[in-house]
Amino acid sequence: MSIKFSGRLWRGTILNAVIAQLKTFTFKPVKQITVQFDPFHEKVDHTRNFLHYISAPRILRTNLSCYLKANVVCDRSEPTVTCDLINGEKVLFKCNNLDVVDILKLYNKHISSLAPPEVPETTGGIVKLKKKKRKRRPIPSRR
Repeated sequence: MSIKFSGRLWRGTILNAVIAQLKTFTFKPVKQITVQFDPFHEKVDHTRNFLHYISAPRILRTNLSCYLKANVVCDRSEPTVTCDLINGEKVLFKCNNLDVVDILKLYNKHISSLAPPEVPETTGGIVKLKKKKRKRRPIPSRR
């Protein structure tokens, strides 16, 4: 007799790792990001997925003055991600042998760490809004 399984079956997928990395992803220290790839290159899938993930509206709202540019070239060059920082430096990621999670980890390690820490707003205590109770109208009777 076996014990019946109860609970969630956990599978460590790449998507879970990507979601975990995107939670700390920010464009604050970046002026422009250029993603360059050749669509016929054999290892372009991960760079295209990276471009898809960072073009989400939630990610783009972290810095509205950041430009996201995609260069599609046809010269069999390896996929690259170039980040122009606000302080004038450039960071180049050569993505030939990198997975989506690896690109996101490297970005968070080298670029997202440059962002200033967020300061929570303190305006006093926590304010709870009270809901208004709606009065029920009597149902008119039909005669």
